[in-house]
Amino acid sequence: MSSNLTAEQKHILYESGTEIPGSSSLLNEKRSGTYVTADKGLPVFRSEAKFESGSGWPSFYDAKKENIIIKKDTSNGMIREEVLSTNGEHLGHLFNDGPKPTGLRYCINGLSLKFIPDEE
Repeated sequence: MSSNLTAEQKHILYESGTEIPGSSSLLNEKRSGTYVTADKGLPVFRSEAKFESGSGWPSFYDAKKENIIIKKDTSNGMIREEVLSTNGEHLGHLFNDGPKPTGLRYCINGLSLKFIPDEE
């Protein structure tokens, strides 16, 4: 685990925490680029798959599936699908209420990600 992470990022990534809805600066990110995991820097989403879900968390309809693991999550009295990086970083949850073409919504904690614009 990187020492550059905040306490909140560590809680989200390694204790399956959740940030406050609407608090992520990535909600308004509109540039073309790649979203990587905040600790290990693993590419997990592209900006082209990002959409405004109204949920309060950055949302994507597709992922770099080679870098993602989906796991059943029964915490908090719910049955959900947890989204993890292949490095074990908790990113968020997956729902089946997204837009075409996939119908999926990867509902992701902004603090679990870093954005790298294409021009960099």
